[in-house]
Amino acid sequence: MKFQITNIEFDCSLEEDIFDEGADPAEYWSESDRICTEEKLAQEYTGQVWEVDNEEDLVDEISDKTGWCIKSIDYRHVLS
Repeated sequence: MKFQITNIEFDCSLEEDIFDEGADPAEYWSESDRICTEEKLAQEYTGQVWEVDNEEDLVDEISDKTGWCIKSIDYRHVLS
């Protein structure tokens, strides 16, 4: 099945447990970094057409490709 993304929102926040103990996550990834990355990814992926087996695979494929979790996604089925 083909799906076209009409709207997508990513979660580009970092978990604090990935940093060394005592490290300040803000030194590595600021709030503006998070927001900028989320906006750029949304712009890049909105409008793209993906061919996958089902809706769950759509989310998994995009998450795997970007390395980020998806907060929300809207799409439409593309008829061949």
